[in-house]
Amino acid sequence: MEATLIQFYQHLAVERGLAPLTLTAYAQDLKDFQEFLLARGKSHWLKVDLADLQEYLGAMEGKGLAPRSRARRLSALRQFFRFLQREEMMAANPVELLDSPRLPQRLPRVLSEADVTALLNAPDLNTVLGLRDSALLEMLYATGLRVSELLGLTLNQVDLRRGVVRPLGKGHKERVVPMVPVAVQKLNRYLKEGRPKLLKGLESAYLFLNRRGGRLTRQGFWKIIKHYARKAGVRELSPHTLRHSFATHLLGHGANLRALQMLLGHADLATTQIYTHLDSDRLRDVHHRAHPRA
Repeated sequence: MEATLIQFYQHLAVERGLAPLTLTAYAQDLKDFQEFLLARGKSHWLKVDLADLQEYLGAMEGKGLAPRSRARRLSALRQFFRFLQREEMMAANPVELLDSPRLPQRLPRVLSEADVTALLNAPDLNTVLGLRDSALLEMLYATGLRVSELLGLTLNQVDLRRGVVRPLGKGHKERVVPMVPVAVQKLNRYLKEGRPKLLKGLESAYLFLNRRGGRLTRQGFWKIIKHYARKAGVRELSPHTLRHSFATHLLGHGANLRALQMLLGHADLATTQIYTHLDSDRLRDVHHRAHPRA
């Protein structure tokens, strides 16, 4: 069983280019299922049947595992057994006979445009860290990058002349995302007046640095954004709130859903469609103007 799992992980890493954290999640979920099978005297994947899978999911529900966690485990099993079938290690895939747990739809927290403006105006541009933080927040809202993409940016991935960035997204896929002029302006000032002072004679390929000249971490970013949220009087702010706000505000101002998908780096349009549920005011307005009996 173990050798087959290793083959599957190599497939995910090499052929599908999944990130290390995703691979770790797959490994944890499949290891748990493997232990479940071994406890029932089954030591080969070919012996797994629908009853085993149903009992496993029932056991997870009995342990109080949330629907989202059960759905994630089922997704890992589905991918693994599809791999076994594709490699002709088994004729039929019992996982295909199972339905995913019904998940409650969770809409992301979004700021109003006024709250975004207050947040972006919060940093003090008379300080080195203020220059960095102003560029950081402005760029995040201008591009809608994931926090990991933003903090992973190197100088080579930024083109100020063209006003674009080339982040490396999930699956190591690069995309081109434009910036608005104010973000280019603030980033240019940070690069000229702030970043050299943070480096203090050191060298770094990364765009955004901490006060010691090293790469800014997610923990450091989280502290920064919480500080400015308090200063701007903005509540319930998470690291991805500006990304969600970017998407919703673009959609509200008439952006095409397909274009938004490309900007956000979503592999599936269905992932992007969640933002249509957040813009109910615009949808009501479109309905009112377009419906012949409105």
